[in-house]
Amino acid sequence: MIPSLMMCTSAVLLVVGMVAGIVMGIQHDFQLGPAHAHLNLIGGVLLFLFGLYYRVVPKAAAMTLAKVQGWLHIVGSIVFPLGIGLTVTGRQSLEVVVVVGSFMVLAAMILFLIIVARTAKADTLPV
Repeated sequence: MIPSLMMCTSAVLLVVGMVAGIVMGIQHDFQLGPAHAHLNLIGGVLLFLFGLYYRVVPKAAAMTLAKVQGWLHIVGSIVFPLGIGLTVTGRQSLEVVVVVGSFMVLAAMILFLIIVARTAKADTLPV
């Protein structure tokens, strides 16, 4: 379940990020470029790669830690770029959103590191 959730969420976030990029291009206003880039990279690319790892290494996906990591990264992937967007548009008082989102993503990445360290030698699906 977690691999599919991550890959589907990744695809949705990439579509949102691409639409945001197109809108910025049409308006010739790239103020939200940093938020757009972080949404695509953290929410799109990283989330999809995590999902692929979990699909290839079912032992990793079966871990409770993987579910925690997945949900933490999904939420952080939305909160972090949202905070960046709020901050670059002049809402400095909401900078805490960037901080919370970035630490969520960092915590999820550390959890993923632990998961990979524990399962890197696990049996994988046949290729």
